[in-house]
Amino acid sequence: MAKTFELETLKIRLNDAEFKRLDLHRRVQRALRALILDAALGPGVKLPATRVLAKSLGMARDTVENAYVQLHRDGYIVRREGSGSYVSDSVAIQLRGAGRRKTDPVRRPAEPGTGLSRRGRTILDSGGVADQQSIKAFATGLPETRNFPTDVWERLQRQVLKDYRANVLLHGDPQGAEPLRKAIAAYLNLERGAKVSPGQILILSSARQALFLCAQLLVDAGKPILMENPGYFGARKAFESAEARIVPIDVDAHGIRTDLLRADRSGANCVYVTPSHQYPTGATLSLARRLELTGWAAENGKWIIEDDYDSEFHYDGLPTACVQGLDRHQRTLYLGTFSKTLYPGLRMGYMALPQELVGAFACARSIMDGHTPQILQLTLARFMEDGHYNSHVRAMRKLYAGRRQALLEAIGRHLGGIAMAVRPPGGLQIPCLLERGWSEEKTIRQAAAAGLRLPGLSRLYTGDPKQQGWLLGYASLTAYEIEAAMQRLAHALGGKPPPGR
Repeated sequence: MAKTFELETLKIRLNDAEFKRLDLHRRVQRALRALILDAALGPGVKLPATRVLAKSLGMARDTVENAYVQLHRDGYIVRREGSGSYVSDSVAIQLRGAGRRKTDPVRRPAEPGTGLSRRGRTILDSGGVADQQSIKAFATGLPETRNFPTDVWERLQRQVLKDYRANVLLHGDPQGAEPLRKAIAAYLNLERGAKVSPGQILILSSARQALFLCAQLLVDAGKPILMENPGYFGARKAFESAEARIVPIDVDAHGIRTDLLRADRSGANCVYVTPSHQYPTGATLSLARRLELTGWAAENGKWIIEDDYDSEFHYDGLPTACVQGLDRHQRTLYLGTFSKTLYPGLRMGYMALPQELVGAFACARSIMDGHTPQILQLTLARFMEDGHYNSHVRAMRKLYAGRRQALLEAIGRHLGGIAMAVRPPGGLQIPCLLERGWSEEKTIRQAAAAGLRLPGLSRLYTGDPKQQGWLLGYASLTAYEIEAAMQRLAHALGGKPPPGR
């Protein structure tokens, strides 16, 4: 390696786009560091004196001096009094040991999953869960956000900052801020028929985080968990990521079949259910089966994971009280979220836990991510205490009922002979079953080409047979947008069965 300093190479590196936004002395430092790491400046190469290099580069001597000082502190160069500055020999030794010589053969990129744990490979292979980040027909899980009372929310947030000051900037209780836990407990007891105290509430970032905690704390790797079939895709992903074995329990028009629960011999110690509005069929678990479910859990020492994801939006009569309120034996873990009632970007969910599980779940939450931002929790607490939450839910319930009707009518007008809608009693989406001769996979591709999203039904089933169809979200779309999107869908599908079918 030549023992001379290549000034022109340094000038070229100084103009690299990645350095241009840096202060001048940091540009010099980064450029020299890059040349050393690339072996363009080998071990023992003497760097020019700061005065000489500064003159050559047309900059102040202090600029170069500051760059040299940082390089010396980081170990890239050594400075010898009376002799000068040199590229450190130790850097070259480390680079040869940890990296690849230029004469080494080029390594092929590692296969995805290489180096991961078994659980890591399981998570990678599952593909994760893709959330819709913009309003698009007919994506599911998106509420109306354009009508959210942001002015009220901002006013309450300013009040929180004024009243709590710097305290909201500190770490919070992993279990959640007490004012919000009190507000949620009062809401659940009054509106959902629950029987829960603030001490049983755990504030989380989302219902999905709640599912992940359930999977980690209630089910050992390789052990079974019972789940509705068809069922919520995100729940299945959470359980699979914990290496649990999914045991499907069929649902019918009255919800999960409790006779199949009693007949199960898999050894599973918990069941995941969506009793208020079964996902995706829309069925409501009958009172008789709710009582059978709680009886089964009590008699056999099982846990019930009750996901009450959108029970606030029930349009045909009053919603059925939650299972947790019927469970006299404290075997139910109740999951709720504000992503549907308020807005997804809030990232706020909660659990109402049996008292004996609170400590373990709060401990696990503290390890996972500590706590939910305090300012959001305290703002939401005031939003609920002042009556804004109930008022907003009532307004959205009325709005969504109209949009559900608009979508049902649009399906009838435009998709005759293609798909049949199943009228749900509530929720934010409508199941549509494809008529014979129509392919779910093909219709999804055709819709995507027209800028529409058709979440498929078949992926929500475990095993066979799988129902072919879609789950159409409507809550985030106006009646006009629903009609326009349905016209585009009908046009994209051709409006008639494929030839020869």
